[in-house]
Amino acid sequence: MLIAQLSDPHVTTGVLAAEPAAGLHRALGRVLALTPRPDCVVVTGDLVEHGRPDEYAALREIIGRFPLPVHLVAGNHDDRESLLDAFGGTPWLGGGFSAYYHVDHPEATIVVLDSLMPGGHGAGCLGEDQLGWLDGVLAGRPEVPAVVCVHHPPAAVGIPFLDDIRLTDGDGLAEVVARHPHVARVVAGHVHRPVTVSFAGTVLTTAPSTWRQSSLTTSADEQIGWVAEPTGFLLHQVAGGGCVTHLVQVSHAVGMTCAF
Repeated sequence: MLIAQLSDPHVTTGVLAAEPAAGLHRALGRVLALTPRPDCVVVTGDLVEHGRPDEYAALREIIGRFPLPVHLVAGNHDDRESLLDAFGGTPWLGGGFSAYYHVDHPEATIVVLDSLMPGGHGAGCLGEDQLGWLDGVLAGRPEVPAVVCVHHPPAAVGIPFLDDIRLTDGDGLAEVVARHPHVARVVAGHVHRPVTVSFAGTVLTTAPSTWRQSSLTTSADEQIGWVAEPTGFLLHQVAGGGCVTHLVQVSHAVGMTCAF
């Protein structure tokens, strides 16, 4: 199974809307130009910039005609109520009315978690109820690889500013994931950079942003900022109980893009 992981589009409206929208649209076009095409797309959070209803309407305008299944993940810039108002009951949220859900594809289980923590100053949290739900979902289909999707990385990525606002109960997530060896990947956003980390007996990957990238700031004394590095996404090939991940560049790519 091929899964395209896009992240952090930060769609908005108004005078600053063009670049984030174009970045997401170009990334989706690049997905469609892949051969073979992915089976689905996961967008790992910060779907919009301010969590406003008009921003989710703009997001729906961008992805509404996209021909592949798209699974949306809530991030710290999102608003849970507005997200559910816009996409609840649709395939973009697994057909349900919760920001955490799972979709049983024939070749893999996609499990989407909701780490949005209002008032968390950018950090995220899952909570005991959601971790218990995850444990049950993973136990229900152990013969099929699972990909766990969350916005906030549950482990340190070596960038102090971002490590301070990662998933606060990452250890709890690690305990659940470690009980289920069929978890082929844990995928996250939030970092605006591609990073690979060992995690709970599997691999954690974070995807670059479809809009703008964060600087590689590994010292707490250095100011983090935005850099004009290529936009892109990750392509996960899940097969035989394992997973291979490729970085696919978009803004600096020589490959074709496809209109939709």
